[in-house]
Amino acid sequence: MSVEPLAIGVCSWSLQVKNVLELKKFLDRLGIDVVQIACGDPHHAAWEEGDHLPEVARAAGFRMTGAMLGFPGEDYTTLQTIQHTGGFGNPATRAERLERLAWALDRTRALGLNDLMLHAGFLPEPGTPDRKPFLDTLAKVSDLAKAKGVTIAFETGQETADLLRRTLDDLKCSNLKVNFDPANMLLYDKGDPLRAVEILGPAIRSVHVKDANRPTTPGSWGEEVALGQGQVNIKQFVKTLQKVGYRGSLCIEREVGNQEQRLADVAHGIRYLRECLAG
Repeated sequence: MSVEPLAIGVCSWSLQVKNVLELKKFLDRLGIDVVQIACGDPHHAAWEEGDHLPEVARAAGFRMTGAMLGFPGEDYTTLQTIQHTGGFGNPATRAERLERLAWALDRTRALGLNDLMLHAGFLPEPGTPDRKPFLDTLAKVSDLAKAKGVTIAFETGQETADLLRRTLDDLKCSNLKVNFDPANMLLYDKGDPLRAVEILGPAIRSVHVKDANRPTTPGSWGEEVALGQGQVNIKQFVKTLQKVGYRGSLCIEREVGNQEQRLADVAHGIRYLRECLAG
């Protein structure tokens, strides 16, 4: 089922659901039918349907925009732990994560999708020793995905927009794009999300709509907040996306609070986004 430009949706893992029926009930309760869905990796967001997830999800009656992959061992306890364990950053785990990626690519296609989102890891700066082997790994990611007809969208935040733009330009892989999360730019203190949209514009394939405040102490996390209550400037963010020609969906992500709190915050976010789009 096709998804109209700027359709409002939600990330399945934000709702802390365990099965497709529960997800469908929550989507109905929220009054939306667009979702970015977790692949089902038990280390990120497991599904009770297991290997039957694709067939059940495809028959559920909601519209999926893409799939999201989390890797085993990713540790978000501190900025330091995720820098060491995130994505393809650690050379020691690259081979096994490429294997996990291959599984996720098959799962993505089984879901009837062509887009897979993930965190690449903290990108090395130009001129540093690990940059070439890191980019070689990302080129392998591209090759594996291309063989399956899948576009990979790297989630923003763990690097500046300038570094991500430079990296995509260096790689020259047509199926490597961006999953833009404006709040992550603030949580990791990696620049102005509005400027980042301008820099990354044509490469933005999908969006997580999330709000946050910058860290008050260097080297620590910022604070995620409900939409419209942080420093992203969500109204201007939507306008900037439109300015650069973004035509994808707007999937709300909420990663703070218990299930009912998240549902309430997502419901607020849907109302807020509708106001932004109407204005």
